[in-house]
This record gives sequence, structure tokens and C-alpha cells, in this order.
Amino acid sequence: MPPTLASLVQHSALKLTVLAGADRLDTPVRWAHVSELADPVPWMDGGELLLITAMKIDAEDRETMRRYVRRLVRAGVVGLGFAVGVNYEQVPDALVDAAREEGLPLLEVPRRTPFLAITKAVSAAIAADQYRAVTAGFEAQRELTRAALAPEGPAALITRLAAHLGGWAALYDASGAVVAAAPDWAARRAARLGADVERLRERPAPASVVVGSDDAEEGGDRVELQSLGSGRRTRGVLAVGTDEPLGTAERYAVHSAIALLTLTTERSRALQDAEQRLGAAVLRMLLAGEPDHARAVAGELYGGLLDAPFRMLVAEAVPSGGAEEERAQETAEDPLGALADAVETAASRVAEPVLAVPEEDRILVLAPDGGAAVGACVAYARAAEARRSAASRGGERGAGPTEGTGVALGLSAPAGPTGAAAAFRQAEQALSVARRRGRVLVEHEEVAAGSVLPLLADDAVRAFADGTLRALYEHDATGRGDLVASLRAWLSRHGQWDAAAADLGVHRHTLRYRMRRVEEILGRSLDDPDARMELWLALKATSGPPV
Repeated sequence: MPPTLASLVQHSALKLTVLAGADRLDTPVRWAHVSELADPVPWMDGGELLLITAMKIDAEDRETMRRYVRRLVRAGVVGLGFAVGVNYEQVPDALVDAAREEGLPLLEVPRRTPFLAITKAVSAAIAADQYRAVTAGFEAQRELTRAALAPEGPAALITRLAAHLGGWAALYDASGAVVAAAPDWAARRAARLGADVERLRERPAPASVVVGSDDAEEGGDRVELQSLGSGRRTRGVLAVGTDEPLGTAERYAVHSAIALLTLTTERSRALQDAEQRLGAAVLRMLLAGEPDHARAVAGELYGGLLDAPFRMLVAEAVPSGGAEEERAQETAEDPLGALADAVETAASRVAEPVLAVPEEDRILVLAPDGGAAVGACVAYARAAEARRSAASRGGERGAGPTEGTGVALGLSAPAGPTGAAAAFRQAEQALSVARRRGRVLVEHEEVAAGSVLPLLADDAVRAFADGTLRALYEHDATGRGDLVASLRAWLSRHGQWDAAAADLGVHRHTLRYRMRRVEEILGRSLDDPDARMELWLALKATSGPPV
């Protein structure tokens, strides 16, 4: 504890007497300062015990004393020491009354007690308090280090930190989820800080923010959030909650915890990098059709992943459109990195093996079918789709379907080690469809079970269709017959003249004439199955005459 007015009054060598403000003697004293100026306020920082002999002020004038004491109180002076036997034999009543009116503690300093003795006493007490804080900080650092090396790792460290602070502490992973909290009830408190943690994670590390709560149930605690990570990317967040601002010893403990958690995080990241290189080798062997070799290399680390059906995911960064979108993407988190963090975090929570391999501007993921990692991919895609929809509703114009999402994903059907190459092809095909359709995620089942027609929603296909049918639309625009509608009806009836003519409400000879005109205008024979197929696809890919 820092020195207080009470500790100075109780100092046997100083012989101080309290004349006013006895109920405020527990106020901490930041320093003892001597000043005989009529207005010492400009040189005060707040928290001082001011020592005077009243050489340049009329201490017996009541109005002068009221103004003097009032200025001191407003400047944050915590106490006034008046030396008797120098200019005044006793403390003037005007000063005593003014101090009582303002609630300012007033101490009488006997003649035999020099101001220097009081200043030394304050300085020694401050130094002792700082020494205690540093010692406590070092002890906390040793305890936290032992906790970090315990089998529980970060969880044990969080428990020791909360005990040392006399409050609560929580650790968030790279995705913003709470992975450790102490005491047990702190997990609920930490979960309510999700929005604040998300905003901090968007800032380059290291970063910190102080938040508070006015909720009586939460005690109106003061919460500090500190990002973890040695690079610009946040690897986690530490939250500590206390009733009061952190003191020196508590600050040492928090800084030690940040350093230890950062080292743990970076050590884990280095281990993950090594595992990732091993995973890349396993994946290459699977794709090369060598499942036995892949299983031998995978060992215990990835072997469990090959014992059950898995899914292959291919994710690719999607360039945004427009200068504003590009600037937004430059300042945003790497979407592929965010996806990888979400997948790895979801898998680690349930001890699920997952293989994530970055490859230039995309990432390949091998994860158990129906597991947490696949679920995280789906959740990530839904969140990205929701953001895109919200942006569209907000009136953004000129943005393509995937703009602002930053990533497109293709997911294969379940497969085993011998079908890894086929699963990879399925994932790439689904990814290609996702890009064309403007989707964030497309699963292979959608491509395999659905119609081929949605695949025609492509600029190149529409351009082909417009070019193929342009001459027929131009013919119909002159009012010389409805050749496009006649062609559509005839093809939909598989070349059956009577049925197609009935659909159109014309005689079959009229329909035959129109089909001959189609052949003449297009220069193609409708007896050619390739021509029929191309014309039918062109009709399905366009909804009207080209503009």
C-alpha cells in the first residue's frame, strides 16, 4: 500500500496533529511538497501533501483562507501540513475553519519536525511500496511460469492469474471463443464480451482496450482486453476483470501472463507449421494414389483421419471488385487465414484430426465427414453469405455475388484414402461452380444431384447463346414470324410436329416452314443432334433477345 495521511500521523518521529479532515486520513499520498507561494496550484499534479509556514499569505484572513483552501482541494491536494513556531505560534483559526468547510485534512507540524523529515518519510514509504510491488510481481511471474509449464498449460496459468488479481481472467483463441476462464463463473462474463474481443482481433497485435460494465449483477467490473501474438495477426486475447484499476504488482502479473501466453501461442504455431509440412506430404501421397505410404507417414498424428470417411475441401481467395472493396480487403483479415483458424480451432476443441495445407492463393483441407471441422467450414460460409446479403440489402451496387466475402469453397463427397484423388477433383469442380454461381460454398452433392442448367449461368455461355440466337431474334423483330418460340416448342417436343404445332396453335405445315427458315437463317441442319443440343442449351441460357 502507498503511504497515507494516517500512516504519517501514526509515524512516531513526526509528531503530527490532526486539526481537520480526520475522516479522510486514509487517502494515499503521492508526494510531499513544500511551497510558500500564494497560489501553488499550477505546480500541483494531484495527490500531494502540501507543507507551508504561511510566509507569503495572510493565514488569519478568513476570506483569503477560504479561497486558498478551495483552490487546493480543486487541484487534488490531499492534505495540508502547517508548521507552527515559525511565522505563527499556532495554526490560525481562519485556516482551520476553511479546511473543515472543504473537508481538507489539516496537520499541525511541530517546530522540531523539519519538512525534510516528512518528505523523507513519504519518499521511503513510496519506495517500500514499489519494492513490495516489484517483489510481488516477480513472485507472480514465477507462479505463472510454473503454471504455464503444468500439464493444464494456459488453463492453469489463467487460474493463478485470477487468484493473484483477486478478480477473474479468461483466454480467447484465435477465433474469439473462450478456451479457459477462472473462476468458473467467469466463463459467462467472458462470453458477453464477444463483440469487444472481435473488434480487438481486427486490430494489429499488440493491442489493448479497457471496457466496463454497469450491470449490478456483474459488479460493475473493469475489464482489460490484451491481444496475444508477436506478429500483426492476433493469435488470442487475454481478458482480466477487477473491481479497481490494476496496481503495480497486478500490472506486472498481467504483463508476465501476456508474455507467457504469447510464447505458448507462438510455440504452438511453430509446432503447427511442422505438422502442416508433414500433412502436406501425406496429402501429396494420397493424391498420387499411394494410401499405404500416406498412412505410414501420417503415423499417430493423422492416422486417425484416414481410418474413417473424410471430405476434401478446396478454398480459394476471391478478388473483390471496385476500389472501395479493394481498400476494405487490404485492411481486413486474410480470409483464407481466418478460415484455417476457424477449422483448426473447431477441430482442436474436440480433439479431432484435421489436415489443412495452404497452397499459393488457396487452401486444401482434409477433415472427418460430419465432424467439427466440416461444420466450421459450413458455418464460416453461412456467415459470409449473411454478410454479403446484408451488404446487398444496404444498397451496395455494382458488386458481384462473392464480393466482400473474400473466399469461395468447394466441398467433396465423403471418401476414403483410395478415393482421395477423386475427392480432390470433386472439390475443385464444386469450387468452380461456386465461383460461377457467386456462391461462398458449393458441395459436390449439389453438382452431382442437380440440373446441369444452373451451370450455364456464366458470361461466356450467355455470350455464346446470344450470338447463336441473335439472327433469329432479329428476324422475329421484323414481325415475319415467331421463329424462336417455334424452335423452342419443336425442340421441347423432341421434333414431334403435331404436338409442337398444337402447343403453338398453328398448322404443322406452318411449323415445318418455320423450321426450314431456322435452318436457312442459322445455316445448320436440325437433323444434326449436336445442333439441336446447342440450340436447346442456348435457349435455356438466355431469356430474351440480346441487347
